Amino acid sequence: MPSEKTEIRNHIRRLRFEHGEMTQDDLAKQAGVTRHTIMALEAGKYFPSLLLAFRIARTFGVGVDQVFVYVEVSEPAP
Repeated sequence: MPSEKTEIRNHIRRLRFEHGEMTQDDLAKQAGVTRHTIMALEAGKYFPSLLLAFRIARTFGVGVDQVFVYVEVSEPAP
């Protein structure tokens, strides 16, 4: 039986480019974090606190659900 795995994906990179090719550093400064944090978020290696998720969404003028997406992924049975 396949197992369900959940992931949080994001659209940060796309949103940065849609907003005047905003740099990771620019977004980091507006969100109050380091560029390294933005890099880790985009790579899916770090998940933001709820507060940071709202700060990032506000920077782009969109809702949190337009930046971060909760996804259930089916994994094949071994």
